[in-house]
Amino acid sequence: MTATLDSATVAAYLADHPAFFDEHVALLGQVKLTSPLTGKTVSLQERQMEVMRSKYAALELRMSELTRIAEDNAAIANRFHGWTQDLLRAHDAGDMPRALLAGLQSNFNVPQATLRLWEVADGHSTNWFAQGVSDDARIFANSLRAPYCGSNHDFEAVRWLEDASVVRSTVILPLTAGGHAFGLLILGSPDPERFTGDMGTDFLTHIGETASVALAGLRS
Repeated sequence: MTATLDSATVAAYLADHPAFFDEHVALLGQVKLTSPLTGKTVSLQERQMEVMRSKYAALELRMSELTRIAEDNAAIANRFHGWTQDLLRAHDAGDMPRALLAGLQSNFNVPQATLRLWEVADGHSTNWFAQGVSDDARIFANSLRAPYCGSNHDFEAVRWLEDASVVRSTVILPLTAGGHAFGLLILGSPDPERFTGDMGTDFLTHIGETASVALAGLRS
C-alpha cells in the first residue's frame, strides 16, 4: 500500500533537503505554478523570480518611506534651530514673548500664536501676556500632562488668539517649571487638518519645554 503524502510533509522534506533540486534540476522547469500576478502558469523558476521582485519592491517602498521620514525630521530640526536662534536674539526678558511667538509663526508657518503667563514678576504684571487669565484656565493648564492637539472646542485659551473665530484646529501647550504650570502657549489654524488628535506630540513637547525655559525670566 502506497502512503499518501500531504503538502506539509512534502514541504518539510524539501526544507530538510535543500540540495533536492540540485539533484533533480530538470524538475525546476517541469514544476508549474499559477502566478498570482498574471494568472498564467509559470515555472518554479519564474515564480521564484516573481517572489524576489515582490520582496525587492517592498524593500524599495520601505526605504523610500524611511528616506521621507528622515527628510521630514531634518526639516523640523532646521526649523527648530531657526526658532531657538530667534529666542537667543531677544536680549530683554520683556521682548521674549513676542520674539517666541513670531519665531514660531515664521519658522513653522503657524497662522496664529499667542501665550499667557501668570505668577509673573511685578515689572511685567501689566503686560499683555499677563492679562485675562481665569482660574479655570490655570486649572486647565495644570491638568495637561501632554500637549493638546486637535479641534477647537471653544477653549478659553483659544479665545486669546487675535482672530479666534476662524480657528478650527489648535495646539495648547502648558508652560511649566518644577511640574507646575505658569502659562499656556496656543497655536491655531483655520485648517481643521493642520493639528489633529492623532499627530505625534514629542516635538510639540520639546517646543513647550524650550518655551518654558525661555520665559522663566518673567516669573516672580
